[in-house]
Amino acid sequence: MSQPPVVLATASYDHTIRFWDAKSGRCYRTIQYPESLVNRLEITPDKRYLAAAGNPHIRLFDINSNSPQPVMSYDSHTNNVMAVGFQCDGNWMYSGSEDGTVKIWDLRAPGCQREYESRAAVNTVVLHPNQTELISGDQNGNIRVWDLTANSCSCELVPEVDTAVRSLTVMWDGSLVVAANNRGTCYVWRLLQGTQTMTNFEPLHKLQAHDGYILKCLLSPELCEPHRYLATASADHTVRIWNLDGFTLEKTLVGHQRWVWDCVFSVDGSFLITASSDSTARLWSMSNGEEIKVYRGHQKATVCCALHDGTDPYSCST
Repeated sequence: MSQPPVVLATASYDHTIRFWDAKSGRCYRTIQYPESLVNRLEITPDKRYLAAAGNPHIRLFDINSNSPQPVMSYDSHTNNVMAVGFQCDGNWMYSGSEDGTVKIWDLRAPGCQREYESRAAVNTVVLHPNQTELISGDQNGNIRVWDLTANSCSCELVPEVDTAVRSLTVMWDGSLVVAANNRGTCYVWRLLQGTQTMTNFEPLHKLQAHDGYILKCLLSPELCEPHRYLATASADHTVRIWNLDGFTLEKTLVGHQRWVWDCVFSVDGSFLITASSDSTARLWSMSNGEEIKVYRGHQKATVCCALHDGTDPYSCST
């Protein structure tokens, strides 16, 4: 199989992972995943592999193969893996789990290389663009910065006591961090210029984005500049697009019938893919907020999606 120009994958409570032709909406490959639910999907920077975060393992699948078997399994978590991602060169992977740990895995060697204790169920982990810090959010409302160089926690924040941090996102240039919680609130911090570390969080804005849970928040990518957006996917069945210039509501994406669990921007920020409990994934135009395509095939809630539509592998910019 030749590498598809656009890799789009979704996972569902029906224990399948599906690959889609983004333009036609046709599902061209289905992987059975009977062992557990899949909580998160992520594609490696070189578009070769898809990571599926389950309970309690992470499985790596070859995107360019028809084999239903994973090429690798990562097995030292003891509960649901809620977050997974890759360093920009694809040399290592990070994960966060409801077992209260954040782990780092060298993709070229077996086993977990490092482990950090969050002391509460980890819901979300993101990698700073500097590639040397991980930021995690947990069920108790803690946000922690893990300095990979010093191998320690360099910063702790609690934006709202006992309110779970559901999702974190970092601006591509490392200038902003946003945390979304179970009360529909987004906390925005500016990361002070001139510092090499992420430990200087300057409160910038508190945004009441939804009345219900926010399940995913996501900042727009570099090629979207000079426009800067925040997407918030919610239990209220909508995705809202916020303009970071003034934190005004730009548009509301309406069409899903149930909770919207996940979203991902196209590489240029022109499109957004969403995944919902209504068993569909959808493609939206960012210019007018219109629904372009519905991906139907899952039998139960579609809870995560992954997209890689770049022509070249992502590279480290810092």
